[in-house]
Amino acid sequence: MRKRIMLQQGKRYFTSESVTEGHPDKLCDQISDAILDAHLKGDPMARVACETIATTGMVLVMGEITSKAQVDYNKVVRDTIARIGYQGGACGFDAATCAVQIALDQQSPDISMGVSNALEGRDKGEHDIGAGDQGMMFGYACDETEERMPMAIALAHRLTRQLAKVRKEGVLPYLRPDGKSQVTVEYLDGKPTRVDAIVLSTQHSADVDQETIHRDLIAHVVRPVIPEDLLDGETKYYINPTGRFVVGGPEGDSGLTGRKIIVDTYGGYAPHGGGAFSGKDPTKVDRSACYMMRYIAKNIVAAGLAKRCEIEIAYAIGVAQPVSVLVDTFGTGVMEDARLEEIVRRVFDLRPAAIIEALGLRAPIYLQTAAYGHFGRTDIDLPWERIDKVEALLDAAK
Repeated sequence: MRKRIMLQQGKRYFTSESVTEGHPDKLCDQISDAILDAHLKGDPMARVACETIATTGMVLVMGEITSKAQVDYNKVVRDTIARIGYQGGACGFDAATCAVQIALDQQSPDISMGVSNALEGRDKGEHDIGAGDQGMMFGYACDETEERMPMAIALAHRLTRQLAKVRKEGVLPYLRPDGKSQVTVEYLDGKPTRVDAIVLSTQHSADVDQETIHRDLIAHVVRPVIPEDLLDGETKYYINPTGRFVVGGPEGDSGLTGRKIIVDTYGGYAPHGGGAFSGKDPTKVDRSACYMMRYIAKNIVAAGLAKRCEIEIAYAIGVAQPVSVLVDTFGTGVMEDARLEEIVRRVFDLRPAAIIEALGLRAPIYLQTAAYGHFGRTDIDLPWERIDKVEALLDAAK
């Protein structure tokens, strides 16, 4: 779909979605990353692979953690739920009264051996970090928006952030934490030109009518964040299309860490290797390498070397150097993609240890990424969103 949009003439449509921090899957992502951050605060070398399940009245935290830090898991879980807004039971889920179960073990020694001592240096007595798993990871950037993200996912995230803002600030006091957005963008000859459809579904109190919700969400959520020139008389609005959304959050649907990986990345506009982010320390390349690929792709676009750039990288578990790197600029690059691959390998060290060092990934920075996307964030400072390699890329391109 994305390649057809880029290359074909005429009208095409692409849709992406986002969810609020109160969505049950996102609640689980935030709990997992809150636990990760708590460990990294006490032990930057902690190995964490933590997943969360939430359902009516219960949260289960499971996984493998090897760390010197002492973490009060019960407090971290309840504080995270309360911060999201599930307090007092009015939303069907309460931070103070839900059951919290912990089922954590240490990291497998077989995995730890390969991560701590990469294959390349074992016979030489040298030590480097090996990839924490096999797999392929993707990064993407384009010039469609100021975030250098595809327009549909950028707008969908703006809507869900605004939903949370008007709820927390009391502008629309009947709103509850759970919610979703969806945006369909119309492309003309490969360029985004207008918003064709907007879907907003938000949990609400039982005493508000559908007409009020529709009017308020257009006025206080859509209009403040979607540029006026993208909306017209033909734009379609679907506001709580089921007609009622009182039961939500973990009471309405179970949640699980890592079940919103397309929301976390590029809204379906670029491929995904399948690995989730939340709850994983940076030795897991399905997190850290995705961040690095976004960093590289964004700097390539910022340098004017391409209008669109997608990068795939792949690793073998326990091996430091990637087994492959592929750059695809969809015909928008100023040079051959193979040449860009050479430049990428020259400018960037793609070993896991080097990625961790370059992006400062042993810091407790992850909870803030666990809702509203890991990429294209303008509301927080993330190291992989910086464009500080433009000059190095241009020098190498000479």
